[in-house]
Amino acid sequence: MKGRQRLLALGGLFLVVLAVFVGWSVMSKPAAQAQGAKRTRIVFWHEMTGPAQQQLDTFVKDFNHSQHKYEVVPEFEGNYNEAVQKIINTHGTDASPAVFQSMDISTSQIHHTGYTTPVQKFIDADHYNVNQIAAGARAFYANKGTQLSMPFNTSQPVLYYNETLLKKYHITPPPVNPSYSDITRVATQLMDRSHKQVQGMTVEIYGWLFEQFMANAGVSLANHQDGHAGTPTAVNFTSPSTLTTMKWIQDNLKRGDFVNYGAGANAQNNETASFLSGRLGMFLQSSASIGQLTTGNHDQLGITYYPHPDGQKSNGVAIGGASLWISNDKSAHVQRGAWDFIKYLMTAKSQAQWQVATGYLALNQGSQKEAVLQKLYQKLPATKVPGEQLRAATPNATNSGIFLQGLIQERNLTQTAMEQIYNGSDIKKSLETAEKSMNSYIQGNNRANGY
Repeated sequence: MKGRQRLLALGGLFLVVLAVFVGWSVMSKPAAQAQGAKRTRIVFWHEMTGPAQQQLDTFVKDFNHSQHKYEVVPEFEGNYNEAVQKIINTHGTDASPAVFQSMDISTSQIHHTGYTTPVQKFIDADHYNVNQIAAGARAFYANKGTQLSMPFNTSQPVLYYNETLLKKYHITPPPVNPSYSDITRVATQLMDRSHKQVQGMTVEIYGWLFEQFMANAGVSLANHQDGHAGTPTAVNFTSPSTLTTMKWIQDNLKRGDFVNYGAGANAQNNETASFLSGRLGMFLQSSASIGQLTTGNHDQLGITYYPHPDGQKSNGVAIGGASLWISNDKSAHVQRGAWDFIKYLMTAKSQAQWQVATGYLALNQGSQKEAVLQKLYQKLPATKVPGEQLRAATPNATNSGIFLQGLIQERNLTQTAMEQIYNGSDIKKSLETAEKSMNSYIQGNNRANGY
């Protein structure tokens, strides 16, 4: 009996201990949840839609699972222009983001607000190897040796051609780094050998493409080295190489070897539809269009660098897209979380996944060794070309973007000039009119801002 009583006593003790343990375990769950709730909230504003937004949401989820200090909260803020205004209007309030995405042409505008902490501060503090990020992309978002923001969704302007059509008509494709004459040859041969069933080439009326022609010719659009050496006070749309470029397009339009699809979204949609249906042989557009041009397309896609003037080497073109900025109205701890998130997005693995999912370029040099990107290159070899173009160019003042407030105004004016030129107007007069209007705008803007 004593043994039995001892067993019962021990059993009772075991149950008590078990109850205490279970009770502690149950109570520990809310405690753990409370601990998780103490994560620092990092609000992230972006403008991505479709596959890019899906991949971005995946990055956020993976980052949040990878550490326990921060919780990134992604919020879609509309298109680029809408987001810029929201960023400016909410700064200093609880509604403002800790980290935000902003388009390329808003770089000078965002910098001059004084609302951000340059990422250079964190690069220096962490001894972060910024050289692992493509130099051409970094240069666009830097000013006087300071990295203002981190390039993220980055594209390059490239020339697309239908390689299957060229084979059909026994036409030698343009070289990887083509001159204007190289493009003219292919366009003319396409028109002639197809008996005008295939249009040779189109250059959309687009201020971004106008800027890229100047960049690749090594010509500054704005003085003070495109604004990299000081606030611009004037622009120059009438350099000899710019006149040559516009004459090249106009002459080909007159001969019928080039076709004019106009400007804006309709032009892009129409040129893409014509290209995919085999009625257009070549066109210039962002490398971010690769996914659209390869999905369901049975023809082989060819891609070259952006064309350059005859008789000179290509200087390289500027990037497009957007970068990531850190708001300075948040605490040091929140800003640190924003920087940690940016670093996560810029790893070799993340950048490789980003290019495969979206068509934007992988900016981390180590991404080229990632299996997921290698698989894409094996399937579609032409997708390597935009990144090779970016890495081939040595950054300089004329291919690293234009550090000028009012680039939307500049593009509107140059597009008007392009439209006039495409319709046969005098090239120099059209560009001089645009140049005069832009210089007047710059002078007024500089006076208003005390520059």
